[in-house]
Amino acid sequence: MDIAAINEQLDGTDVETILRWADHEFAPDLSLSCSFGGGSGMVLVDLISKLGIQAEVFYLDTGVLFPETYELVEEVERRYGLHPVGYKSALSLDQQAEKHGPALWSTDPDRCCYLRKVAPNEQALKGKKAWMSGIRRDQSSTRATVPVVEWDETFDLVKVNPLVSWTEDQVWAYIRANNVPYNALADQGYASIGCMPCTRPVMLGEDLRAGRWTSF
Repeated sequence: MDIAAINEQLDGTDVETILRWADHEFAPDLSLSCSFGGGSGMVLVDLISKLGIQAEVFYLDTGVLFPETYELVEEVERRYGLHPVGYKSALSLDQQAEKHGPALWSTDPDRCCYLRKVAPNEQALKGKKAWMSGIRRDQSSTRATVPVVEWDETFDLVKVNPLVSWTEDQVWAYIRANNVPYNALADQGYASIGCMPCTRPVMLGEDLRAGRWTSF
């Protein structure tokens, strides 16, 4: 697969075109990662439902997600008839505390993220040819040059970023115009929502990802 040529073809096209391309190339071995925290994932859930895209919708059920996040998963099931799959760590929170000490997220957050997010993500993508995410270039300086399509070396498969050129304003304009459900914490200043111990509201002037993986 010539990823450079594909990016030249797809960059600047609309999201529907990118989604249909991914469906044609990779379905049914295609996944959509949705945290049920930010607006981008919800836009993609709405679009794949409308377009009939064959993709498993999954999230990483770390065991310490906000109640509002689980409520949104249930709302998506009711609204769209989708059944998002929650992939979990091999260790329960009690087992993790026994093996690594309590509140691992505060003593070794990288290890905690590996156990509760990275390893489950590997399971979620096992056997898949490609996965889609809601990553956007405007979210942080580290994402400013993210392509539409890339080779994911971490998980050894293609990664598609359909909303990469959208802005935060475009995301929320779509959500409002299409009555898309979203995480209630967004109305309380949470621009990016992950695990409860590691997420805070974003302050004025900060980038959209500043509230994640906060200092302890």
